[in-house]
Amino acid sequence: MSAEKKPQQKQVGTGTINPLAIAKLLGPSNPKLDHLIRFLNSVRGTDKVLMFIQYWSKVIIWFAQKRSAPLKTASTAISFIQRIQNFAGPVSDFRILLRYYGLLPMVQYMNYLEYNQPPSQLALTIERLQNWANIIYYPLEHIYWLGAHQVIPISDEKTNKIGMWSCRFWAAYVILEYGRLGEQYRNLKKRETGLLKRIKAGDIETHEDPEAEMASIKAERTSMIVNTCINTGYLPLTVHWSLEKSSFPDVLVGVFGGFASVFQIYAAWKATA
Repeated sequence: MSAEKKPQQKQVGTGTINPLAIAKLLGPSNPKLDHLIRFLNSVRGTDKVLMFIQYWSKVIIWFAQKRSAPLKTASTAISFIQRIQNFAGPVSDFRILLRYYGLLPMVQYMNYLEYNQPPSQLALTIERLQNWANIIYYPLEHIYWLGAHQVIPISDEKTNKIGMWSCRFWAAYVILEYGRLGEQYRNLKKRETGLLKRIKAGDIETHEDPEAEMASIKAERTSMIVNTCINTGYLPLTVHWSLEKSSFPDVLVGVFGGFASVFQIYAAWKATA
């Protein structure tokens, strides 16, 4: 009687590659990967990555057009440009959709502001005006998007006017932001000067931690610089979109928007640390 044939077993040797083994390279825990996931899981983080793509794609398109300009029949370059445009369009749309709930944080912040007022009356007035600008901006932007996609019956002329007015209120917010940042700098400088004087005079209470206070001042200064850079990137865009006729080139929209997106990503990354 012949021996029963045993099924052959696949030998796992040193030459076999386990696709999951790469996970071991990350170690039992990976803080950077955890941070990246937190960043991308947040609406803000995802929005800023898409913002980076949306604006820098305009710069890429401009470079591609410049390179293909001598060759009017450069179908490969034209195809590449069209593909970038096909990608950037939905990205821009999705960013607007992500802001569907934008009014709620504004209402929440308006309530917070009244119970946690800034140190000066001027700062309080500026932030109140900024909140009102946003309260008007968000609904106009949503109506513009719905009209542009023919979700609601609005003529193209009205749709464009609504979009332009929404950007005007955004521009008002951006201009007011410079006033808020200036007032923030003045108050921050006052805090820092007062703290240094008290340290020099040895007038520090036992419950105070001057090192922690100085670290807080430095962190606020960094945040202020980042916000100034973001605002500077936004300013020409809001003016451009607020005008009925503007000669501002699309590539500069990409440059200024891309500049703002870099600092937006930095701020969102820090916020999810």
